[in-house]
Amino acid sequence: MSSRPSTCIGACWAHRRWVLPVVLASLAGCVVGPDYSRPVPSPTAGYTRSPLMLPSAGRTDVQQHIVPGEQISGRWWTLFQSRELDDTMTMALAGSPTLDTARATLAEARQAIAAARGGHYPQIDLGASVARARVTAGSNRRSNSRVENLFSIGPTVSFDADLFGRVPRQIEEQIALAQVAQYELAAAWLTLTGNAVIQAVDIASAREQIRAVEDIISVDEHNLELVRIEREAGKAATTDVLSAQSQLAADRTLLPPLEQQLSEASDALTILVGKTPAEWTPPRFDLERLYLPNALPVTVPSRFVRDRPDILAAEARLHAANAAIGVATAQLYPNIALTASWTQAAGTVGELFDRSSGLWSVAGGLTAPLFHGGTLKAQRQEAVDAFAAQLGIYRQTVLSAFGQVADTLRALEHDAAALDAQRNALDAAQASLALSQASYQYGQSSFIQVLEAQRLFGQARVGYAKSKGQRYIDTAQLFVSMGGGWQSWDDPAMRPSAH
Repeated sequence: MSSRPSTCIGACWAHRRWVLPVVLASLAGCVVGPDYSRPVPSPTAGYTRSPLMLPSAGRTDVQQHIVPGEQISGRWWTLFQSRELDDTMTMALAGSPTLDTARATLAEARQAIAAARGGHYPQIDLGASVARARVTAGSNRRSNSRVENLFSIGPTVSFDADLFGRVPRQIEEQIALAQVAQYELAAAWLTLTGNAVIQAVDIASAREQIRAVEDIISVDEHNLELVRIEREAGKAATTDVLSAQSQLAADRTLLPPLEQQLSEASDALTILVGKTPAEWTPPRFDLERLYLPNALPVTVPSRFVRDRPDILAAEARLHAANAAIGVATAQLYPNIALTASWTQAAGTVGELFDRSSGLWSVAGGLTAPLFHGGTLKAQRQEAVDAFAAQLGIYRQTVLSAFGQVADTLRALEHDAAALDAQRNALDAAQASLALSQASYQYGQSSFIQVLEAQRLFGQARVGYAKSKGQRYIDTAQLFVSMGGGWQSWDDPAMRPSAH
């Protein structure tokens, strides 16, 4: 505390009626409770133990590389260079009920700030009452009793001096909670955009796998027709026909699960854009029409904790818990309340506004907690424990975020290696199948060899399509795990409030 209160008192001593307000205003600068300081990121924090280099994805697929320190674009999905995807994202951002809920929650939190700031000002109320009662005078109550009316009306002014900063801490807490709502809105935006892109890619991947299976079924049907011709010519056994039929039936069972995957992804995307499956059908996304970004921006770890909205929301909750300690601490100290009232009171309505009917009062009250059964101290310790719990949640949120990025980076590393292997397997299986079919036609191999080569080709074709789609999905996951550039999102609800 400074020497300002005594200086102000001395300067205003000639005007004694201002001494008390000056003293209270000086004391109001005392704010109890701990001041908040942001957690400092660990200087050794990182995503992986060693620098990550993505391996080659083969001759025919895009080679991706990591760009350390690069910032994420605010509309990162445009990097996939798909007009259908851009239009879908526009619909999702405009029609998502989740975003509408988050916006309303943020507006509610900002109004709570304004409500808390009202504690800095006097509270003025207007009261009015009407009473009718029997009154007595003298010793003979029965003869001197009479019925009287009393009308009263007037304003009342009250002011909480708040000597120990309860109101500033309450305002600080509400501001932090509003930041939580703002970051949760950003997190909802990030989740929405990430899920929408992933569902769109899942649709494209399912279509790619369906085309692969349909091609396999077409080959099966061709083989069945071929072996039937050979059987009629006496060059093939009945078992060859049955084997071909069995292979065709087995490969046809691959189609319904993929069609179900396509249906589920389409319905999920429809819901994300705020429509029902009966109202809207997603575009026909195709992996061949989606560009795979080759430059993958990776934020430096020290900045990463300031870019992820879930980490920022956890930090804001930590700030709110810290302010709540100050609120609980202020309850342990005395409180001064000032009240003033001016009341017009009369027995009739006509006399109510006569100047002689005016009554006024000014009062000041000091309330100091003496014994509350340990309630106030327990409430403060409760706030301290809540802060400790929130600190643990914050630390876990940071750890989970770093783990998510590490998993995604490793997934991209494995995706490139898997895609290269699947491409080689597909090329080898395709060459083997062609050779086996030619050999069978010339009677140099059995049909069982053809079916085996066909089975390997089918597995390689579906595996390659699945690996290709997974690489797109993990690329989208990396943009999401890096924060998605939500700071560039121009939404009116995210702009600073006047409160």
